[in-house]
Amino acid sequence: MNFDLIVLGSGPGGYVAAIRAAQLGMKVAIVEKESLGGVCLNWGCIPTKALLKSAQVFEYINHAADYGITVGKSSPDFAKVITRSRGVANGMSKGIQFLMKKNKIEVILGIGKLKRGKALEVTAADGSKKDYLAKNIILATGSRSRELPNLKQDGKNVIGYREAMTLEKMPKSMIIIGTGAIGVEFAYFYHSMGCEVTLVEFLPNIMPREDVDVSKELEKIYKKKGLSIMTNASVEKVTLGKNGCDVEIKTAAGIEKKSADIVLSAVGIQANIENIGLEDLGVKTEKGKIVVDGYYQTSVPGIYAIGDVIDTPALAHVASAEGITCVEKIAGMHVETIDYSNIPGCTYCSPEIASVGMTEKEAKEKGYELKVGKFPFSASGKASAAGAKDGFVKMIYDAKYGELLGAHMIGMNVTEMIAEIVLAKKLETTGHEILKAIHPHPTMSEAVMEATAVAYGEVIHL
Repeated sequence: MNFDLIVLGSGPGGYVAAIRAAQLGMKVAIVEKESLGGVCLNWGCIPTKALLKSAQVFEYINHAADYGITVGKSSPDFAKVITRSRGVANGMSKGIQFLMKKNKIEVILGIGKLKRGKALEVTAADGSKKDYLAKNIILATGSRSRELPNLKQDGKNVIGYREAMTLEKMPKSMIIIGTGAIGVEFAYFYHSMGCEVTLVEFLPNIMPREDVDVSKELEKIYKKKGLSIMTNASVEKVTLGKNGCDVEIKTAAGIEKKSADIVLSAVGIQANIENIGLEDLGVKTEKGKIVVDGYYQTSVPGIYAIGDVIDTPALAHVASAEGITCVEKIAGMHVETIDYSNIPGCTYCSPEIASVGMTEKEAKEKGYELKVGKFPFSASGKASAAGAKDGFVKMIYDAKYGELLGAHMIGMNVTEMIAEIVLAKKLETTGHEILKAIHPHPTMSEAVMEATAVAYGEVIHL
């Protein structure tokens, strides 16, 4: 069967690329070995947010008295929380099925592998094989939980993010290794549900990719909530004992031993580039990623790659943007390459974290003279009314030209606020323009204006 485009993988990169190609008049097929929507929709972005919402609701109930409301004793039904999360994911997956039909995209279930002559061999569940031909093929096979050599996952005691979303019963204790988005989100969820949580981070700060002020703020808030945090520490060994997992953690003071029901490995992800035929075609890879040009073509003409399999930020919205850019270029449209300096990052713990652009440290290392402003939500009327005074907005500007270099936020709903900054950077907005753009009051978003006012020495409300 001949197609203009075959997409291997139906995550937020793959299915978006397929739909955009269909919109542009291409005959499109998409190959998926599991469930439409990929990891993000089925095992990542969407179901985790459902879990976090349940945790947040439970937390609100436990603090209802702070809002003048009296409620009876509450307790989480862990199995129902998990069931709700899976239901949300399943509903979204069905939505992708509808979009495939709507856009006349052929869905081929099975495991795909590249063959010479722009062909894709698909092995179905029954073991049968069939070849499909296409003018262009996009590889969007995503990633999986990365395993450390000394931390093999058994899916029961030492687990990855998939198992963390579908545990049969609530663990009493958990050690989470790694404090990126996956680690801190699950830490919040399980701690809020009543689990004793310990976070272990190899580097000096949790959320090490964030601005150091944000990292320190989250650590302070988490410790206040009762989570245990170990930085400059590494897990050396995990063995099964009478009380679950016995864990040896290396610290500056020596080896510390801890026990927990579950060990969650959240040390990052690994691209799914094995067994898809890259070697057979001579597709170039480097450090476990597929090498592509600015429009995502690999070293083999007509073969493209997007999302977690290439060396760009492993984020759903990045994969989607790459898919659209790639397909529009294939279609012969005039397309701008993606500006990777303006990619927002969001973490949905509580309080939320959102950022875009350079950290203060990065900007200084690049030689900028800076104007930096930080406005705490404790000074925000909306935050006080909402009972969410933790956190702040930090704005970073080039002192010479007023260029917006970066923004870093921690607080309630900041993942909704960061889009303003992305748009502002896209439009090359200056600090003066943000300062003079009237923000509504009372809102959390006016903290962007207030932090800018701090940077320029014009703050009113501090």
